[in-house]
Amino acid sequence: MQLSAEGLELIKRFEGFRSQQYIDVAGFPTIGYGHRIAAPESFPPETFPRGVSEQQAAALLTGDISAAERAIGGLVKVALTQGQFDALVDFTFNLGAGRLAKSTLLRCLNAGRYDAAAEQLLLWDLAGGEVNLGLKARREAEVRLWKSRAQARQTAA
Repeated sequence: MQLSAEGLELIKRFEGFRSQQYIDVAGFPTIGYGHRIAAPESFPPETFPRGVSEQQAAALLTGDISAAERAIGGLVKVALTQGQFDALVDFTFNLGAGRLAKSTLLRCLNAGRYDAAAEQLLLWDLAGGEVNLGLKARREAEVRLWKSRAQARQTAA
């Protein structure tokens, strides 16, 4: 599966575009549409001394989304609706595949407990140990997306 236009808009809405590097709520250097900048010791190092254009940010976002889609394809063992897939791509883009892999959310989902998995999304609203209103709103939007097409025919992930 691939992220839908609706899923892409969700990511862009919550990330927003920033042409210059900033520190996100988790303390990571970030640029564009929420692209986490690779650590300076990575090879090759990522640097954006002049910032990025919206076009460059969109290209970074495309790569980040592809990585999230691949992670979901490898981790999720049950059929998903488009809305469920889109919600998981946003979650994975935002928090990383490692967190999804170790989550109760994934265990519930792979056990076929779709409603329980959706409820698990809502628990991921903390930054620095405190509820972050932006993350809370994002998780609620993911749940709405998850349930928006719940009646749609499910397709394999």
